[in-house]
Amino acid sequence: MHGRRDVPQIGAVVAGSTPLMPYMVVDAAGAGVDVVNRYLRDRMLGDVSPLTCRSYGYDLLRWFRLLWLLEVDWDKATEAETAVMVGWLRNADNWQRSRRPGSPQPGSVNVRTGKPEPGAGYAPATIAHVLTVVSGFYDFHMHFGDGPLVNPVPQNASRRAALSHRSPLEVPRPHRRARLRPKVIQRGVRSIPDGLFEELFAQMRSDRDRALLAFYVSSGARASELLGLRMDDIDWAGKKIRVISKGSRLREAIPASPDAFVYLACYLDKAGPPPDEMPVWRALRGAERPLTYWAARQVLERANALLGTNWTLHDLRHTTAARLAADPEVTLVEIQTIMRHAHLTTTQLYMTPRLDDLLGKLAEHYTRPRAEPHWPVAYDPEDVKTVFGG
Repeated sequence: MHGRRDVPQIGAVVAGSTPLMPYMVVDAAGAGVDVVNRYLRDRMLGDVSPLTCRSYGYDLLRWFRLLWLLEVDWDKATEAETAVMVGWLRNADNWQRSRRPGSPQPGSVNVRTGKPEPGAGYAPATIAHVLTVVSGFYDFHMHFGDGPLVNPVPQNASRRAALSHRSPLEVPRPHRRARLRPKVIQRGVRSIPDGLFEELFAQMRSDRDRALLAFYVSSGARASELLGLRMDDIDWAGKKIRVISKGSRLREAIPASPDAFVYLACYLDKAGPPPDEMPVWRALRGAERPLTYWAARQVLERANALLGTNWTLHDLRHTTAARLAADPEVTLVEIQTIMRHAHLTTTQLYMTPRLDDLLGKLAEHYTRPRAEPHWPVAYDPEDVKTVFGG
């Protein structure tokens, strides 16, 4: 709980063999953890995405690694083991955030972008997600009469009461967090100012990278959505592309800027069209293969290293929404349609101005002389002076 002992990295999340089991959890011997995989299969039957199944698998693997270390059977777990898991996650280093020598300190703020670097450990949102997944895992087994009689993850009755029978148009009633739940802070808009974006774009080394960046910042597509683009998804005349949306998992059309199509044409003119069933974006060197998310992120990381910034691929989607929100001719509902947000409240987050955009107005405010008090002519100046002094 206090981080004085590491949890052994045993077991793994591996690819499954059927559409209903795209991922499965195995133990140290490579055997499937049946109670976990039954729950993951049930989630897939509930029409979650394969990546959600993978995320749930890693959360439950963390939980089972701890139970294996403590030598506690999964159906004998109590709130005590949950408290140990939360304490360990709050103290342990996240190996996915290991840094190269010379990298910025974890949690430090980048001077150029104003964005904090990721911390060394697990974020509060990650801990909250693990608790939610473990709670759902035990609810599933308790429904069928398996597992402990009481869910080991503390429940939050006040939250359930606050959110029940509530219209989406109403403001949610305040409620307390359940025991062991961390405080999750809503992150602000992480858009890239125009000047810094021009610097970032100038660091792109190839037409492929320029086209990719131009599509990201003009279409608002998510990283994985754009990387799956195929030749028959491009509408050259209509200046639109079709991507498989994260939420609906349907192929939807989204607009992009003319410049993005110009850079894409230059890239395809040099690289040639991709083979059948292969995405448009491919590796520039070596065998013909699709461009992966990690390779696309490395393109941005190289530019960040030269510019001293810490932008991410998702910041480009924020930039699209922020630019649309700054245009008085574009309505909020139109931005929601372009960004494909399920709820208007998500789109409203981008209406919050950046502090950097307010510096000019603040400078004018500080230098502007204070307005003298003005009283309507109906008041006698002598009466005003008697009452308020002067």
